[in-house]
Amino acid sequence: MSDRYPIPAAFHRVEEIIKRSRFITSMGHAPDAESARAFVAAVKEEFPDATHNCWAFNAGPPGDTASVGLSDDGEPSGTAGKPMLNGLLHSGVGEIVAVVTRYFGGTKLGTGGLVRAYAGLVKLGLETLPLREMVVTTQLAVTIPYPSVTLFKRLLPDFEAEVLEEAFSEEAGFTLELPEERAEDFVAAVTELTTGRAKIHEK
Repeated sequence: MSDRYPIPAAFHRVEEIIKRSRFITSMGHAPDAESARAFVAAVKEEFPDATHNCWAFNAGPPGDTASVGLSDDGEPSGTAGKPMLNGLLHSGVGEIVAVVTRYFGGTKLGTGGLVRAYAGLVKLGLETLPLREMVVTTQLAVTIPYPSVTLFKRLLPDFEAEVLEEAFSEEAGFTLELPEERAEDFVAAVTELTTGRAKIHEK
């Protein structure tokens, strides 16, 4: 699994009319199944009079199926939730939930038409979905001698490390947060900088 991947940056919505049926796609960030289900519930509450509120989510990294869910919400089995989930899993975006709300317009689409409609609505939403990067981080407690502080602070941007706390007593102490993928190299750099005098452990 990559330590970085795109996730939804904000709530997002698109609409399309297909054969007089109105389809509304709502998308959002779902870091876990609980938040995905809460998102679905909120959309259902917003559109209580809709013919269907079909949904799917992947509450993990892109393509990961460990925490997924879907519902056809009254559409013929396999015509809504499954094509929606397939679209999400192949999108390269993680931690995402989508609800496609349908107001029936009087013309039946048939099973093939429904699959195309629900898959297409997810694709349409993904095309303009605002994204941000999800980075797996770790926290380190670092204690170093005072003469090393200036050079130590200059190192931080190179490793995308952020100081959360500072404590100064006999030595300088820092609590840092940085991408997990950079931690090993950072520890090596600080150890070299302080000629092995740094004390570093995970929080």
